[in-house]
Amino acid sequence: MTRPRNVVVAQSGGPTPVINDSLRGVVEACREHPDRFETVFAGYHGIEGVLREKLLDLSAQEPEEIALLRSTPAAGAIGTCRYKLKSDQQEDFERIIEVFKTHDVGYFFYIGGNDSMDTAHKVAQLAAERGLKLVSVGVPKTIDNDVGDSEFELIDHTPGYGSVARYWALNVQNANEENRGSSPSDPVLVMQAMGRKIGFIPAAARLADPGREMPLLIFMREAGLGLKELADSVNDLLASRGRALVVVSEGFDVGEIGERTDAFGHTTFSSSQMTAGQIVVNYLNRVGLAARGAARGNVPGTDQRASIIHASTVDLEEAYQLGRKAVEISLDEGSGFMATILRQADSDYRVRYDKVLLELVANSERAFPASWITPERTDVTDDFVRYARPLIGEEWPRVPLVDGLQRFARFNPIFADKKLPDYQPEAHRH
Repeated sequence: MTRPRNVVVAQSGGPTPVINDSLRGVVEACREHPDRFETVFAGYHGIEGVLREKLLDLSAQEPEEIALLRSTPAAGAIGTCRYKLKSDQQEDFERIIEVFKTHDVGYFFYIGGNDSMDTAHKVAQLAAERGLKLVSVGVPKTIDNDVGDSEFELIDHTPGYGSVARYWALNVQNANEENRGSSPSDPVLVMQAMGRKIGFIPAAARLADPGREMPLLIFMREAGLGLKELADSVNDLLASRGRALVVVSEGFDVGEIGERTDAFGHTTFSSSQMTAGQIVVNYLNRVGLAARGAARGNVPGTDQRASIIHASTVDLEEAYQLGRKAVEISLDEGSGFMATILRQADSDYRVRYDKVLLELVANSERAFPASWITPERTDVTDDFVRYARPLIGEEWPRVPLVDGLQRFARFNPIFADKKLPDYQPEAHRH
C-alpha cells in the first residue's frame, strides 16, 4: 500500500485575480485523499521559497482561511516570484531535489505561465534521474492568455484572462461615459492595457461594445502600426464622431521607453521610464487633433491583475476546477502533465478539463490570431468577441466585507522546521 507523502504547491510570475482559487482547488482536493497526501506546504514566494526551504504549512491553516482564497486576489496569500530556473543552474536544481527529499515531498504542483511549466517539467525530469518518487503537475495561469498554441488545441484559455478581460470591458464602459461628457474639452481618452507582446488584453476592450456603437479604437502590437498611423486613425474618427476612445497595448511600438526587464527577460512596462500610453497622449497633442481640446490618458497598472471585484465568476470556477484537476492527474496519471481546459464544440459555452504533456507547453507562447484583427488594424473581429465573451461571465463575484473592507485570506506563519543549511539561489549571488 502506498503511504501518504507531503505536497508542495507554489506560484510563479505575475499573479491574477483568480490564482488563489487554483491554490484552493489543490489544497481542498488533497484534503479529500488523506491516504495519498500528508501535509500540504506552500513554497513561500514560489520556487525561491523551495530553494530557501521556506515551506508554509497550509494543512495547519483554518478551513475558513482556505475557503477565503476564492475571493482573495493576486499573490499575497503565499507569495509569488520571478525567478527563472535556467539549465546551467545545476546547484538550484539539486537544492530543490534535496529539499523535497528532506521533507518527504512526493507531489509538486506549480501554478504559473510558460516559464513555470518549464520549471515543473525540468523538476520532474531531474527527480526521475535522481530516483526521487516525485509527481510534478502544472496548473496554468496568466492574464496574457499566451500559454499554449495558436490553434487552441493544448488549452483554450488560461485562468486569469477572463477576469482581466472583464476588467477592461467594464472600465471601457465607464471611460465611455467620462468621454461622452467631457469630449468638448477632452475629445480623446487614451487607455493603456497590459500586453507586452500579445494583444488578448487590449482586445478585450471590444467586449464593452460588441454592437460597435462607441467611437473605440484598439491598437495592439500585432497590428504593426506606428504613431503616425495611430494619429491618422484617431483624427479620422474625430472628424466623423467628434470624440475617440483609444485603447493601446503597453507593448505598442512607440519607440524608446527606457525599458526594464525582469528575471525572465520580459519587459516590465510599469517600471520602465516611459509608458506607451503617455507617449501616445504626448504625440497626439503635439501633432494636433481634428477637434478642439486635448488628449488625456489613463494608465492602469497592476490593478488589472489584482482586482477581485472585477473578477469573472466563470474564471473563478475554472481556476478552482483546474487546481482540482491537477490533483486528479497526480493520482491517476502521474508526473509530467499540466491540467488544461478545452472548449466543447457546440453553440453553448461548455468546457472540459483534461491533461497535456508539460513538455508541449513548457516555454510555449501562442500568438493572437491574425484573422481576429480587422483589415484596418484598429479593432478586433466578431470572431474574437464570440471567443472571449463567455469568459467574463454574467454576474458580480461575492466578496465578503468586514467593516466595509474586503476580507481576504490571511495565513498564520506556520513553517516547516528547517533541516538544511541556508541557501542563496544562484541568480542572486552576483
